[in-house]
Amino acid sequence: MTAFAAQSGQGHGHAWTWELRGVNGKGLDLRLRLPDWLPGLEQAARAAVQRRIARGSVTLGLKIAREAGAGGAVALDPRALEAAITMIKQVEAAAAEHNLRLATPTATDILSLRGVADASLPEAETEALIATLLADLDGVIDAFVAMRAAEGEALEAVLRDHLAEIAELTGAARDEAEARRAQVAETLKANLARVLDNSEGADPDRVAQELAMLAVKADVREELDRLAAHVEAARALLDADGPVGRKLDFLMQEFNREANTLCSKSQATPLTRIGLDLKHVIDQMREQVQNVE
Repeated sequence: MTAFAAQSGQGHGHAWTWELRGVNGKGLDLRLRLPDWLPGLEQAARAAVQRRIARGSVTLGLKIAREAGAGGAVALDPRALEAAITMIKQVEAAAAEHNLRLATPTATDILSLRGVADASLPEAETEALIATLLADLDGVIDAFVAMRAAEGEALEAVLRDHLAEIAELTGAARDEAEARRAQVAETLKANLARVLDNSEGADPDRVAQELAMLAVKADVREELDRLAAHVEAARALLDADGPVGRKLDFLMQEFNREANTLCSKSQATPLTRIGLDLKHVIDQMREQVQNVE
């Protein structure tokens, strides 16, 4: 499910903004965009997200900067500065070869490059800053999960409507199959007679297989029983607590398999029409299931 949450804070001489966003996904694809000068923050943040979120393509970002007037020593890394200047010259040379004009970088631009200027904090202050950041992250995750829960309630209603429609179509298919039972019996007798009339000299086992295949193809009750069972299983999953998206996704494959078999065995236009309607509803539901955690 899609969701977004953000929270800003300040303390320990810094101001920051957490952003957590997620879109649909079959598993959990978690991407972190965090500063590398806060040791241990990435591991702790990853664990905090994974404890609460099990599915989706999720991105967690942190923008943090030192507040104006905040104390702390700022050191210049000569090697990083030299490397940054060298790269700038290479970019300018490549641009000139393509007749491109670039704006001249300022000293501030160069100092903002990663590693050039190191505004290090004492270890105790760094640990305190990380603890405060993680406390703020808990609030962001709370808001993210709450937004997902609200969307999930609306999605649950949609899925239950789809299940009700599948159950109704399954019942209609059962009524149609029952109504044409006599016709199916006559067709089966004719097919059996045709096989037996042409069975002289044939392998008895082969004849038995042909007769069994004819009988199975004429009966759709097994597919309808499985469809009804899948409806109940899906409803039970929606009633359960915890992530059920993967189980529902698997169940949708089973729904589709039974609908396909029903269409292939129908041997009657009304029943085929019901089977196609079932496939349409199942496809709609499968798309929505991709949003379920």
